[in-house]
Amino acid sequence: MKLLFLGDVMGRAGRNAITGWLPVLRAAWALDFVVVNGENATGGAGLSPDHAKALLAAGADCVTLGDHAFDQRTMREFCAQEPRIIRPLNIAKAGAPGHGAHVFDAGRGRRVLVAQALGQVFMKQPYSDPFSAVEPVLRAHPPGGRVQASLIDIHCEATSEKTAMGHWCDGRASVVVGTHTHIPTADAQILPAGTAYQSDAGMSGDYDSVIGMKKDEPMRRFITGMARARFEPAMGAPTLCGLYVETDDATGRATRVEMVRAGGRLAQSGPAPVDLPDLRRTDA
Repeated sequence: MKLLFLGDVMGRAGRNAITGWLPVLRAAWALDFVVVNGENATGGAGLSPDHAKALLAAGADCVTLGDHAFDQRTMREFCAQEPRIIRPLNIAKAGAPGHGAHVFDAGRGRRVLVAQALGQVFMKQPYSDPFSAVEPVLRAHPPGGRVQASLIDIHCEATSEKTAMGHWCDGRASVVVGTHTHIPTADAQILPAGTAYQSDAGMSGDYDSVIGMKKDEPMRRFITGMARARFEPAMGAPTLCGLYVETDDATGRATRVEMVRAGGRLAQSGPAPVDLPDLRRTDA
């Protein structure tokens, strides 16, 4: 199976990249299943139902969230009604709506499990143990058994915690990929027991920025220690970042992994070159 995971969609620039380019990548790479992290798609803080619908319409089979899952109030009701939205398993909110894991139909009789958990290290809120949250989900859905592939989105600050999750899931999940820190790490690999892993997929947004925000205000706060204005998402040329994985349907193990960087400012990477359309011609 050919899987694509795209990292944190950041503001309008990131949304434009998904809506303008994901359909092209889906066709060019003959993708079977696409997961998009939409954590920061709406103004850099959470995801609105309208923007979620746009990501799904562009070719995402499901959308994962993160610690900003319910920053947009209307997402609570939408998340409860839309199984293609995956919020963290261990989000520290009583009665959190929606699903932290779900099994999807990938066509031709194949099924894909997608789950997400929040890390604990350096996070602003005291989330419960992500390892305990993921364990029963993995145990109930062995790759090559009830599902042909499984993907865990581990939303963390610390690369150490993400790496630990990757090794802990090795052989029990097809893919473990980190999100949240918005910078793609150079450690895409297949772990010893067959799990594809990357510490952070990076963001889909404008990289002429401070992790997706216009540069002036973050720089002012670092230099002076004082805030003058709100953070605003950068609106320059976006880059799509993520992870491409091929898996064996019989075992669920990864057989190929490639970092994805398409368009924008970063060095290009992916399973095959793609001629992307000019985003200025897209209707955002």
